[in-house]
Amino acid sequence: MSNRGTRLRFTGHIAGAGTAGGMRLVLGCWTASPHGMFADVMIQRPDGHRILLAPDQWVAEFVSATYTFDEVQQVPVSIQRSDAGAAAGSRWHVTAGPLDWYFEVGRRHALGHLLRAVPGPVGTSLTMARITDRVAGVVMPGVRTLGTAGNDRTEWYAARDLHRLAASRATWDGEDLGALADLDPPADFGFSSTPRFPSLTTLTSTVRIRPEASG
Repeated sequence: MSNRGTRLRFTGHIAGAGTAGGMRLVLGCWTASPHGMFADVMIQRPDGHRILLAPDQWVAEFVSATYTFDEVQQVPVSIQRSDAGAAAGSRWHVTAGPLDWYFEVGRRHALGHLLRAVPGPVGTSLTMARITDRVAGVVMPGVRTLGTAGNDRTEWYAARDLHRLAASRATWDGEDLGALADLDPPADFGFSSTPRFPSLTTLTSTVRIRPEASG
C-alpha cells in the first residue's frame, strides 16, 4: 500500500432537497463502489439532528466514519427509477426505513453543460478538485469539491452533470414533510453541502484513507 493511503472511489448520483417543514434530505445512489451498488440517505431535521439511514453494517460504519451524524439507523434502502439514468423527466422513488421519498428530475442546470464537457480522467483527479474548490463556494455557496472528512480522511468530488429537481414529496413515518424547498440552511454532515436548490448531481467521490487509519 502506498504511503499516500488507500483511495476508495464511488460513482453515482447525489440528490438533495429541502422541505417546507424544514427537513433536509440527501440521497447517495452509488452504481459503482468498493462495496458494489448501494444507496444511503442522510437526513437533517429542523432542530439540526442528523440521521444516517444505511442498508448494512459496512455502509453504516464507513459513512459514519467519514461524515458526522447524531444517529445511525440500519434499515432497508431501495430505489425504483423510471429509467436507469438521470435525465430530465426521470422519476425516482426512495424508501429507507421511516422515509418514503418521490422526486422527479428536471432540466439540466447551466453548470451541468459545462461539467459534461470535462474529460472523465481529468475531472476525477485531485488536481482538478483543488482547482474547482477555489470557485465552487463562490458559484454555489456551501458547496466544496475538496476537504477533510472524518478521521482525517480526504475527500474530493468530481461532478459530471447537474439537474434541478422538478418535483418532490416525502413522508417520515407516514407524516407529510411538506412542499419541495431549498436546503436552507445547508445540510451539515461534512465539509460540503449539496447545492442550495433541490438537485441531482452525477459524480464520482474519492475518499483517501491514511495508512494508519486503514488497518
